[in-house]
Amino acid sequence: MKNFFLLALLLAGSLSVSAQTKFMTRTGTVNFVAEGPVKDDVKATNNQAACVLDGATGEVMFQIAIKSFVFKKALMQEHFNENYMESHKFPKAVLKGKVMDFAKIDLTKDGKYNVEIAGEMEMHGVKKQVREKGMLEVKGGKVILHSDFKVALADYSIAIPKIVEDKIAKEADVSLHMELAATAAK
Repeated sequence: MKNFFLLALLLAGSLSVSAQTKFMTRTGTVNFVAEGPVKDDVKATNNQAACVLDGATGEVMFQIAIKSFVFKKALMQEHFNENYMESHKFPKAVLKGKVMDFAKIDLTKDGKYNVEIAGEMEMHGVKKQVREKGMLEVKGGKVILHSDFKVALADYSIAIPKIVEDKIAKEADVSLHMELAATAAK
């Protein structure tokens, strides 16, 4: 009976610890492609995106340093930062939200879940309510988030000059991949 009580106490303790766990990364990947009708290799990758997921509530935050996007062409990267994203004034994009129906996700065992994240995204000084679909996978104690979605540049007051409007799409195809490791919540 004493061993049963000890086992029950340990199980209860481990459940409360997993519910208090946060998962995070600072090395998430965000890619985007914004090619217009005239192809000009308008695409970039950022491997320094940060993400935190609260394992108890499903609250999530993504933060992406705009200057960390890398283009194949240096001049395109310069124009992206100086003219379009104005990264000196708006250094990051942030999404604060929540994984919908988070209570249906079991972070203690491996599995894949179709998810929807709802929240507020701020980019280029503009805040907008968003809902994006994606995949949340629990694998070996890690949480992997993946999503593909579109961002309309006009929604965030990102102007495309007439001279290059045939090279840059009005919507960017965005793909994000985050591998989050558990960390003790504070």
